Amino acid sequence: MTALAAYLLLGALAGVSAGLLGIGGGLIIVPALLAIWQQGGLDSPWLVQMAIATSLASIVFTSVSSVYAHHRRGAVLWPQVARLAPGILLGAGLGAWSAAGLPGAWLKAAFGVFELLVAVQMAFRLRPRPQRGLPGGLGMGAVGVLIGWLSALLGIGGGTLTVPFLSWCNVTMQKAVATSAACGLPIAVAGSLAYVVAGWGVQGLPPGALGFVQLPALLGVVAASVLFAPLGAWLAHRLSAPTLKRVFALFLALLGLWMLLG
Repeated sequence: MTALAAYLLLGALAGVSAGLLGIGGGLIIVPALLAIWQQGGLDSPWLVQMAIATSLASIVFTSVSSVYAHHRRGAVLWPQVARLAPGILLGAGLGAWSAAGLPGAWLKAAFGVFELLVAVQMAFRLRPRPQRGLPGGLGMGAVGVLIGWLSALLGIGGGTLTVPFLSWCNVTMQKAVATSAACGLPIAVAGSLAYVVAGWGVQGLPPGALGFVQLPALLGVVAASVLFAPLGAWLAHRLSAPTLKRVFALFLALLGLWMLLG
């Protein structure tokens, strides 16, 4: 299989999973890109940073339509997005800066642990019980920094962090998901730009790299994921969600184990 075909197949899988389960593509894209590049013999000490940066850059494109769809339904809590956004932007920049200074093996292990935690949460449908209201401005800023930092560090859109937080703060699930999607856009924009800057002029990057963002992979993944996300949304209304989530949780667990042990 050529690299382009692999990127398109990956984009299709990420798009379907996002439309079907609302799971950000980063949980699939990061390990899959590493596997594609390793199988293709791509030699660089920055493969993990490249996979994370490219994943974030792809989320910029794929999240726009999602945010617009949620906004049309009036489900996005824009005042809360505005309160989280400054911290998110700062945290995303710090996350990219942190990743650029860490060994790839450490990042890979951190991603594997996080993916296993998400798999457990999804398999057993673990959610925090609503126990409090949203914090004040300083608290929201601090939460935004943490969400932005961890999301940019791992190359994810932040939904696996933002949705549980908002749900814990008594925000209904529909509005939590919609608001999380809106928060994912600044995470992806700030994080991917920071990875471009952090990787600018770094030695050992392959041709086609813009900083740490690998442009051929980005174009292939985005082209297919945008096309296949509606298919996932269509399937979501026709298949059993609990069963699908358990199957997908097993898939994520296998990816997490591969990141830890592979």
